[in-house]
Amino acid sequence: QVQLVESGGDLVQAGGSLRLSCAASGSIRGINDMGWYRQAPGKQRELVATITSGGITNYADSVKGRFTISRDNAKNTVYLQMNSLKPEDTAVYYCNADIWRIGVAFRTNYWGQGTQVTVSS
Repeated sequence: QVQLVESGGDLVQAGGSLRLSCAASGSIRGINDMGWYRQAPGKQRELVATITSGGITNYADSVKGRFTISRDNAKNTVYLQMNSLKPEDTAVYYCNADIWRIGVAFRTNYWGQGTQVTVSS
């Protein structure tokens, strides 16, 4: 079994910063792309940022210049540093990863349970 566990969500004032973490654990042979998505109330889940195993990053236009995604491959962990937060960043943030499991010949996509980020104005 594989689990993705997020942490770091909180209530913060506009202009503040938060750092989210997501650790993958279980029978992991390797991890390809990892990423963060978010879903605000009444809206569809949307991409925030992704990072390849080699460190190539991709960001939604709405967070470019404010958020930074990174990963520690040795720890199977992905991070999201969020600066200059705005009320419109309020959402549940979900971790996502494409994982090669031990003894399995194909990748499987996994989601974390989500962590709430609330930005007050």
